[in-house]
Amino acid sequence: MRLSSSVAKLSSSSKLSRLKRTLPALLIAGALAVGTQASFASASTGAFSLLTQDHVPAAVRTGQAASAQALSSAKQLKLGLVLPLRNETELDGLIGQLYDPSSPQYHHYLSAKEFTAHFEPSQADYDKVVAWAKANNLTITATSANRHIVDVQGAVNDVNRALHITMRQYQHPTENRMFFAPDREPTLDLGVQLLHINGLDNYVRPHTHMVHRPASEQAMAVTRTSGSGPSGNFLPSDIRAAYYGSGSLTGAGQTAAIFSYDGYQSSDLSGYYSATGASNPGVPVQNVLVNGFNGACTNPSTGSSSCSDGEQILDIANLAGMAPGLTQILFYEGTSAGDILNQMASDNKASVISSSWGGGDFGSSDDSIYKEFQAQGQTFVNASGDAGSYTTKNWDPPSLDPYITDVGATDLTTNGAGGSWASETAWSDSSGGYLSSAGYAIPSYQQLTGVINSTNKGSTKYRNDPDIALEGNFDNPTYSNGQLETGVGGTSYAAPRLAGVIALANQQAAQGGVGNIGFLNTALYNFGVGSSYHSYFHDITSGSNGSFKAVAGYDLVTGWGSPVGPAFISALVGTK
Repeated sequence: MRLSSSVAKLSSSSKLSRLKRTLPALLIAGALAVGTQASFASASTGAFSLLTQDHVPAAVRTGQAASAQALSSAKQLKLGLVLPLRNETELDGLIGQLYDPSSPQYHHYLSAKEFTAHFEPSQADYDKVVAWAKANNLTITATSANRHIVDVQGAVNDVNRALHITMRQYQHPTENRMFFAPDREPTLDLGVQLLHINGLDNYVRPHTHMVHRPASEQAMAVTRTSGSGPSGNFLPSDIRAAYYGSGSLTGAGQTAAIFSYDGYQSSDLSGYYSATGASNPGVPVQNVLVNGFNGACTNPSTGSSSCSDGEQILDIANLAGMAPGLTQILFYEGTSAGDILNQMASDNKASVISSSWGGGDFGSSDDSIYKEFQAQGQTFVNASGDAGSYTTKNWDPPSLDPYITDVGATDLTTNGAGGSWASETAWSDSSGGYLSSAGYAIPSYQQLTGVINSTNKGSTKYRNDPDIALEGNFDNPTYSNGQLETGVGGTSYAAPRLAGVIALANQQAAQGGVGNIGFLNTALYNFGVGSSYHSYFHDITSGSNGSFKAVAGYDLVTGWGSPVGPAFISALVGTK
């Protein structure tokens, strides 16, 4: 079926109604609550509001953050002008067909060029945004091939005038630092609707989901004997053996990607293999510097310029260790989540993407990019976090977004070094739960009978986390700035390990002449409520993360549990 005819047919209400009746597990339920959605004109300025109304941090709106002074008018700001998708209802229907095994469109994904032509803004609208930026003395720093974002830079004085705001500095209510933010929601004298403007505040710093064993637990730490690394820590080969075994799949022919807000030192990657004794599979790593990022290793979570690349090293090593035959790993680095994600979608080179970062400028406006991932057959897996059950203070996006797969962490025991899976419990710091303030309604895949119940205490109104889990306790090594580090954990380890499993599945899919796995959650939840659940998952039933316990079936600590590699992979590939 040609794309054009498929989209045309999906535009009819009868077609959409039939899809909703027959694909309740495939279509996302409800629009995301991202603030005021209507386009309207300001009575005072005649300027148009943006579709998202979340540019002013809550701490500023509520007065928790005291205003200090206006931001220097000469300070340069780097912003991303994000345009909304076109034909989004038709896109949602098409995505439903792409993940329906009974549809002729099943896994017949779009190319980036096809997605842009049908669902991204028109070239004329994109050109208008570029012209508007130039007319307002904003320098164009980058444009995107899919016409989704226009990146600009300009002095605060020009930004204030163009957006009808005043950029100010505020005292952070919980951190000893100042941050900048607008005093009101921006409006633009522009004849084209915008979705969002990235970069207008730095209230939340980017941070990784890698954590070290707390000092209070060091004396109680028992040296593990089941890992092959220093002090019994798990090496990537141990994890591959536990979750996959000795099968022949290696990820050959597949390209994977890693999201990062920071660069890394190549010497630290080689240092990791030397210091841990792990086998270096030799997977080529290509750095992709986004929108002028210089690739330097710093520490954006603290604002320090000193290198801290333990996260970046463990991401590469664990992804490559799970899928040692990968064609390459693309390591995307930048300062804006929107820019990095959009470059990944526009490039459309990676079949699976791993992210172990939170905070920064991740937001609901990125959902349009996640939909592009789904339409193009790209799997996006995200570390859920390392602070136990969610609260308004310890949660940061993109966790809880219904368009991505969130990965929790476990405590794994194997049958000796390099041995098979023996047992698994929930890791106490594995983040999970739900939050009404996150603004995400429960997706339809979590509304399937058997997912939410009185035992797991999940929400029937809001998106629940996580979806799946893998090892991430304080029994892993990494290497940072010339130093070996052991006793490290976090959902940061779980995400790239799952990404490696998906790379193996994509290799098997390619061998069978079928498409990539793509969006994972549709299959996960159908497997979970199916009769073969225990064949595909290790059901983890002990441990808790504070408010929630690991229980039989789905829970808000480990999701459906961890994958039984070969069976899980074959089920993903053979769903048609």
